[in-house]
Amino acid sequence: MKLTPELEKAFNAQITLEFEASMVYRQLAIEMEIHDLPGMAAWLRHQADEEIVHANKFIDHLADRGNHPKIASISGPTVTINTPLDAFTAAAKHEERVSEAIRELYRQTESAGDLDSRPLLNWFLSEQIEEEATVNEIVARIAMTNDDGPGLLRLDEELGARPTSTTEAN
Repeated sequence: MKLTPELEKAFNAQITLEFEASMVYRQLAIEMEIHDLPGMAAWLRHQADEEIVHANKFIDHLADRGNHPKIASISGPTVTINTPLDAFTAAAKHEERVSEAIRELYRQTESAGDLDSRPLLNWFLSEQIEEEATVNEIVARIAMTNDDGPGLLRLDEELGARPTSTTEAN
């Protein structure tokens, strides 16, 4: 069943937001590279790739239902980063923004009686709980180091050990 024009517009806005999230994570990764924290940079690059996977899931959903996925204009991210804590706090705030957008999309589909979007959006609701929890845990762990060099380097090494994957949906 094809989405209504209003829902198609809302899903396209979510696609754009997912690509924006990828750009935010990529910029944060650049900032961590500049701070000589390659593990944190690698973790953030992986997150950037994961956001592309998320966008692809929304694109596939629209295309499979006979709608036309479109990416709107995205301006470069504006983040001011002086410390790793700044970087991961910015990531947490962006995840909260994405979570709220998905909840709003869910509300719109419920209001329109679009049952076919439920499986996808239920997956995203669960995913966002995990995303926020993970980033908030990293924020808390960075804060615990209190800018202690050995503590930051240990966390950097740990985050750099994250397995990598592809930007294609599994």
